[in-house]
Amino acid sequence: MASVPPAIPARQPIFDGHNDLLLRLMTNTEPDWSFFERNKSGHIDLPRAREGNLVGGFFAVLAPANVGDDKLGRAAMVRDAAGYSIPMAPALDFEYAFNFATQAIGLLQGLVDQSAGQLALVRNHRELTEAIAKERLAIVLHFEGAEPIDEDLEALENFYDAGLRSLGLVWSRPNAFAHGVPFCYPSSPDTGPGLTEAGHRLARACNQLGILLDLAHLNERGFWDVHALTDKPLAVSHACCHAICPSARNLTDRQLDAIGESGGVVGVNFFVGDVRSDGAFEIDTPLEQIVRHIDHIANRIGIAHVAFGSDFDGARVPRALGDAAGLGRLVEMLARHGYDNDALAQVTHGNWLRVLEETWR
Repeated sequence: MASVPPAIPARQPIFDGHNDLLLRLMTNTEPDWSFFERNKSGHIDLPRAREGNLVGGFFAVLAPANVGDDKLGRAAMVRDAAGYSIPMAPALDFEYAFNFATQAIGLLQGLVDQSAGQLALVRNHRELTEAIAKERLAIVLHFEGAEPIDEDLEALENFYDAGLRSLGLVWSRPNAFAHGVPFCYPSSPDTGPGLTEAGHRLARACNQLGILLDLAHLNERGFWDVHALTDKPLAVSHACCHAICPSARNLTDRQLDAIGESGGVVGVNFFVGDVRSDGAFEIDTPLEQIVRHIDHIANRIGIAHVAFGSDFDGARVPRALGDAAGLGRLVEMLARHGYDNDALAQVTHGNWLRVLEETWR
């Protein structure tokens, strides 16, 4: 008897937990590169987003270093037979980071204004769902690292008024509020102290305003500090499973359990170094390696708590995926691994939209 081929999955709208397009545009050295045209470089532009059915996501503002060996201030990687380590990036000056964020928001608003209604900067759940229904690319303004916020939090409400609706306390460097994890493998995420006093104030203020707190790049003690002070769903925009790949950036099973118990979500990162068990920066990594992390989270804490967090334009992703236009290939791979259309709908967009509805006021 001939085997029955798997059903072709319905085309799913995809809402993504993280991209670094704005950093790419702010530091762009390609004068002919346009977001509104299909490009050969980078991971995201509007035509490739349309091809991959990317309907929206978190667009990160990440201030690059004003000192250091590369644009993010990371020193050279040290690699040996056991793994790799990259020394922690230096802290940033507040005024510099504030000015960078202000310029990046201006650039983003310029894209929205030029888009003839094809893009929408969304500020609440109604605007988000309306943008998706009208086939506008829904943009959630996100800070990857709170360096543009002063310790007195005077800038926070100003950025909220400008559209900020998601805030990562740290990138992989220290700041006035918390401590990021270094890029290293193998390593525990327990790499330093938790939130500072200002960090506790910032986390509470975000809860009051209705700004999603993103725990990506935060060290383990900081994670547990946020867990203790919030009654909102815990969200991690882009990370993978430490049980599969013991990178400092990845989440332990205990952290996953806490996220599930809170009703939160993990956006699975596509960065090959955090996907592969060996931590190698190898782009010839099969898509099944991403599926392993989605499986692990779904099996441990439930399908309602796993989503996509690509890290497009900020990391090396598998060649088999390529860029935003290839997102359908990952959806098809999940279908071949037994995910039905209801499960795919949760992973591709439903879980992020639910958590945002429960977090935004």
